[in-house]
Amino acid sequence: QAQLVESGGGLVQAGGSLRLSCAASGRTFSTFAMAWFRQAPGKEREFVAAVSFNSGATYYADSVKGRFTISGESAENTVYLQMDKLKPEDTAVYYCAAHPSRRELTLSAVYGTWGQGTQVTVSA
Repeated sequence: QAQLVESGGGLVQAGGSLRLSCAASGRTFSTFAMAWFRQAPGKEREFVAAVSFNSGATYYADSVKGRFTISGESAENTVYLQMDKLKPEDTAVYYCAAHPSRRELTLSAVYGTWGQGTQVTVSA
């Protein structure tokens, strides 16, 4: 069974940086895009960033544009999220997602495979 495993979360001060990684494991895994979502306590899961392996296009939520960078390795089905200039409002559990059924890559409902999440905490 295909699985996604995230790593790289932790505690950081405001203005600092973290790099999240997500790797696929299990049987043959092929996806045309991967994405990051996050969920803060008491809030709904929200889109952060996505990358299309077909076109190389990247997509970002307005709240992270200019601060976060998504990248990925199609052949290895891995995706990274470089997070710079972190703010306390970035505090959340970050989830990796893959196997979208449609090209609306900002929608969580289109993704069929999810990781277990990694906690990111930004202190003021």
